[in-house]
Amino acid sequence: MSVTTSQLDERKYGRLLAKTLPVAIKSEAENERMLKEVGRLMAKGEDNLTLEENALLEVMAILIENFEREHYSIPDTTPHEMLRFFIEDRGLRQSDLLPVFGTSGRASEVIGGKRAISKSQAKKLAEFFGVSAALFI
Repeated sequence: MSVTTSQLDERKYGRLLAKTLPVAIKSEAENERMLKEVGRLMAKGEDNLTLEENALLEVMAILIENFEREHYSIPDTTPHEMLRFFIEDRGLRQSDLLPVFGTSGRASEVIGGKRAISKSQAKKLAEFFGVSAALFI
């Protein structure tokens, strides 16, 4: 969800910015801090985020994507391999992705490569991992 500044409550957004302190990411530690903040927001559920939280999530995703594009070369790989890489790299379990897939059966099928990743799921995965949705399409 793209949010315009005219839609935001400046006080609420300002408090979120002051608490999170999003900055251009220069180190792996800062990247991990941003990823934790994204995870914290995503844990609330996409439908439970305020406009201000959505705006902050979008800013952090851009910062993370820029850092990771610059610091990690991504080999040619399938969307399923990319998903499995992110799961392993972040020490996640299939159940951690239930907010993205809805059911454990669907998550298992997608992670196992038996079911294609839909555009909607690619977008949710991108938000979840703080990367571009293109990695999962």
